[in-house]
Amino acid sequence: MRLALFDLDHTLIPFDSGMAWTRFCIERGWLPADTETDYLEHCRRYLAGDIGVRELHRALVLPLRDISRSGLDDGLAAFEAGLAPTLPAAALALVAQHREAGDRCCLVTATTRFVAERYAAGFGITEVLASEAARDSHGRLTGEIIGAPCVGAHKLDKLLGWLALEGLELKGFARSWFYSDSASDLPLLEAVSDPVAVRPDARLREVAVLRSWTVIERLSD
Repeated sequence: MRLALFDLDHTLIPFDSGMAWTRFCIERGWLPADTETDYLEHCRRYLAGDIGVRELHRALVLPLRDISRSGLDDGLAAFEAGLAPTLPAAALALVAQHREAGDRCCLVTATTRFVAERYAAGFGITEVLASEAARDSHGRLTGEIIGAPCVGAHKLDKLLGWLALEGLELKGFARSWFYSDSASDLPLLEAVSDPVAVRPDARLREVAVLRSWTVIERLSD
């Protein structure tokens, strides 16, 4: 068996999936136009280390608390239907190459699951590890995350937990890949046999060069 793991934002796609979803919600009339500016500011503060992933998740999800479960599902279906033109051909080809080789493929992303699953479907990936959005007793989003967010060292924890549920171990795979753009993903990158830096940030590039990891400069053609 072989295992191929993929980060989403700025790895398989050259943009932020949360922003793409926010813009869709604005176009659908669910959110006011200034929501985009607010989300961008939260992204800036997150990257600067001023807020954590839970606050960023809250900024993305909480504005949708008044949307019913069925209404959200309908919107997500429409969102997924419009994704194809935004998925880079090179990234589609990379995932297809792994799938055709019989490798087990999994998306591992900090993105909330209900958005991540739509992108996974576009890439033909059926397994998804993501941040889990909490809902109230009526099925409406609360803005909170269930358990640990799928970020940093938690990505490795979630992967190992998922494999354990299936009676598997990471070391049991003949080869394992993880494709990521961010140094925050170093715990998982260091755990696989074949770490791949895709459009890496400065710190990840430094580590990748030092350790002779594969570096992919573009997946957006």
